[in-house]
Amino acid sequence: EDSALPSQEYCSNGNDSKKFKGDIRSPGIPSRVIHVRKLPNDINEAEVISLGLPFGKVTNLLMLKGKNQAFLEMNTEESAQTMVSYYSSVTPVIRNHPIYMQYSNHKELKTDNSPNQVRAQAALQAVNAVQTGSMPLSTVDGAGMGSQSPVLRVIVENLFYPVTLDVLHQIFSKFGTVLKIITFTKNNQFQALVQYSDGMTAQHSKLSLDGQNIYNACCTLRVSFSKLTSLNVKYNNEKSRDYTRPDLPTGDSQPSLNAQTMAAAALSAPGIISASPYAGAHGFPQTFTIQQAAGLSLQGMPAGAFASLGVPGAAAAAAAAAAGRLSLSGYNAGGNSVMLVSNLNPESVTPQCLFILFGVYGDVMRVKILFNKKENALVQMSDGTQAQLAMSHLNGQKLYGKALRVTLSKHTTVQLPREGHEDQGLTKDYSNSPLHRFKKPGSKNYSNIFPPSSTLHLSNIPPSVTEDHLRGLFLTSGAVVKAFKFFQKDRKMALIQLGSVDEAIESLIKFHNHDLGENHHLRVSFSKSTI
Repeated sequence: EDSALPSQEYCSNGNDSKKFKGDIRSPGIPSRVIHVRKLPNDINEAEVISLGLPFGKVTNLLMLKGKNQAFLEMNTEESAQTMVSYYSSVTPVIRNHPIYMQYSNHKELKTDNSPNQVRAQAALQAVNAVQTGSMPLSTVDGAGMGSQSPVLRVIVENLFYPVTLDVLHQIFSKFGTVLKIITFTKNNQFQALVQYSDGMTAQHSKLSLDGQNIYNACCTLRVSFSKLTSLNVKYNNEKSRDYTRPDLPTGDSQPSLNAQTMAAAALSAPGIISASPYAGAHGFPQTFTIQQAAGLSLQGMPAGAFASLGVPGAAAAAAAAAAGRLSLSGYNAGGNSVMLVSNLNPESVTPQCLFILFGVYGDVMRVKILFNKKENALVQMSDGTQAQLAMSHLNGQKLYGKALRVTLSKHTTVQLPREGHEDQGLTKDYSNSPLHRFKKPGSKNYSNIFPPSSTLHLSNIPPSVTEDHLRGLFLTSGAVVKAFKFFQKDRKMALIQLGSVDEAIESLIKFHNHDLGENHHLRVSFSKSTI
């Protein structure tokens, strides 16, 4: 239980506490009622409902605006479980606010006729009317774009560096909830199908990303609407992923999706396409239209998100977010490269350890632990995309026993102490560090960025160093070594599996760049594989 967040449920604004008749249960026990916290002040009913839409039917809603909280009731416990488990791995962000959720103590919501509730019921009826097809999409959807397919076809041209499924998820999540991705090669071109929860989000994403480069001057995205309206993903692996179904097998023997398979898919062959289970997510009622949103101030957009994924993308994404769309990775509209890291353990955390950990996701320029509040630090990356990547992977991870909170800072740069002002070594400039992993364009480190995991990838191991030596080294940090394996083809690399993700994070900080002798310094990163 994260001590920084209230775990108990607040339902005491005015009359609301009288509305609950459910039995009292532990927040860890599944319930179809989900307690949502830390909502932005100006949240509307439609946005809260949109959190649940990709996972099933939303049957009731109670807004506690004074407490920045809400209760969302799903039609089944199963859809609530899928929703809670999905959002525990991908923190939803609405207008730069990370949102937190857990099961409620209540089995169902009993609500009355207060003005608050009348608004909530009206929002639910609007969604249900769309779900059952009794209302045309264009009347609900302010910009008239919801009737497009929620599935995009993506071709990556000029594939100078490898593009992984995770990289695509990172990019496309900036515009809304990505439900499924399938990647394949056709006509010697790397392609993907990306399914959003609704056609409007797909439209924004297409407008923003079509023609953009993922890396400088290469890996150009060509984005169009697919004829498919839903993807049927059978396996979760590096070629395909269904983010709403974490239980799918990896299917290692799965043949890659080739041209024939995709041609069959386009012709609606049974088994490839399933009828859309997310029809209800189409054309969600907006508070105002995209044209109005686009009139908002969009200055100061980044010239280089994902190296060159840039200006029109940021503008469209900001407009989309302003129109109340849900952005899972909290689109970094200002391109700010400085993060505020809070809930640190001041006894153990140093600028060097934050430099090594955040350096897994980008090149850290400066770190400042705040002099008067040593639980907080500022970390500056070399660009806004790296900050986005670090934030999405490290927010909520434990470091020295405390769950990190990572958000974008209002500061745009980390100031160094003035000449003659000593700050006890709490501010460090790493801009010329030899340990940066991403200074070479196209370095293979770009394609090996994974979330923290209990298995670490070790490289740059000299021939004389044995398995026992490396096991012994990791044991010195207090970690449990569960398994170890040298790579068959290249003994300079190995995988080591530790007792937990927390142990792996601490071991990576301690042993990255460790001197193994013979002029070899150990390189450590998180692995996507297990042993």
